[in-house]
Amino acid sequence: MEPVENDRENHLGGDTAADDSVIVGLLTECQLPLRLYVRSLMHGDASAGDVIQQTNAKIWEKRGEFEPGTNFKAWAMSIARYEVLNHRKRQARDARLQFSSELEQTVASELAEMNDDLAERQAALRQCMEGLKPESRELLMRRYASQEPLAEFADRIGRSVGGVKVTLHRLRSTLAECIERRLLAAGESQ
Repeated sequence: MEPVENDRENHLGGDTAADDSVIVGLLTECQLPLRLYVRSLMHGDASAGDVIQQTNAKIWEKRGEFEPGTNFKAWAMSIARYEVLNHRKRQARDARLQFSSELEQTVASELAEMNDDLAERQAALRQCMEGLKPESRELLMRRYASQEPLAEFADRIGRSVGGVKVTLHRLRSTLAECIERRLLAAGESQ
């Protein structure tokens, strides 16, 4: 296992209720990386959500096997990988695209080592969204909450498809630059 990434991983020690509370916290913290990992291994497979649930259940079932002082996220990712493999065995008759175990291991190790800046990115996105003009923010929120094709969306809001595309592209670029500036500034202040 890898070195400790989270100080909470050192605080397991015999009190079952307290240990369970620590495991719940660690499991909650790694939900997004777990989801990304499972979905990357099951690209386009609608049952990825089921495998994520099975993974969470298996992590909880095996919580007593977690060794304090080791990398919880890496441990959880290895369980997720086995759950994906188990799912594939059950679905062996299905002729979907499957990745080699070498690629899966590479993705697993990269995700386990990946800096957990997702929460920082989300916070930066929220701040950058607040900095947009209200009508720009409203357009983004309405477009990405909509399931309809772009042409129908543009028609519904009374704009041309080309105009909506250009406006959305500019807004996404503005947000991306704003997020990078905020992350860079946060990194320099540390």
